[in-house]
Amino acid sequence: MTRMHGTTIVAVHRDGVTALAGDGQVTLGDQIVKRGAIKVRTLDDGRVLAGFAGAVSDAFTLMEKFEGHLSASKGSLTKAAVDTVKEWRTDRVLRNLEAMLIVADESRILTLSGAGDVVAPDIDAAAVGSGGAYALAAAVALLENSDLSAPEIAEQAIRIAGRIDIYTSGDPTVLIAPPEETDDEGVA
Repeated sequence: MTRMHGTTIVAVHRDGVTALAGDGQVTLGDQIVKRGAIKVRTLDDGRVLAGFAGAVSDAFTLMEKFEGHLSASKGSLTKAAVDTVKEWRTDRVLRNLEAMLIVADESRILTLSGAGDVVAPDIDAAAVGSGGAYALAAAVALLENSDLSAPEIAEQAIRIAGRIDIYTSGDPTVLIAPPEETDDEGVA
């Protein structure tokens, strides 16, 4: 898979909860231009999580395509992922986009690439971006050697990657699926 610079996204699944975390750093060449960007988002009323690495405008285009396919497939994560990658590979303009997506729900994590890949990992974690290998290694180690929750592991994996990868800030935004239940006053 293509090595993307400028961000790190990691997804972790444990005990019926999936967490998706992304750092907030934006770089232009070797210069940090922003530290607080949000590169992860919830879709389908919080039931689906999506995060991106790569060229931001390309990633936004792909996120919109994925969201459209998710809506058309009535929330089917796998069908939306396959349809997005199929369009990405066959459309003359889209095939040149440089980004990768991780999409997930409460039971699955999928990585999407412009090479036509929809990959469901064998382990309960996946990562993309310049610090992806570091975040994935940290997530696997924490999954196998701790009792931390999925959101805690995802957060720590980004923080660890940020200590190693110069394109990762180590300051994560963490989302979870399924969304936390709230009472009538909006308290989780």
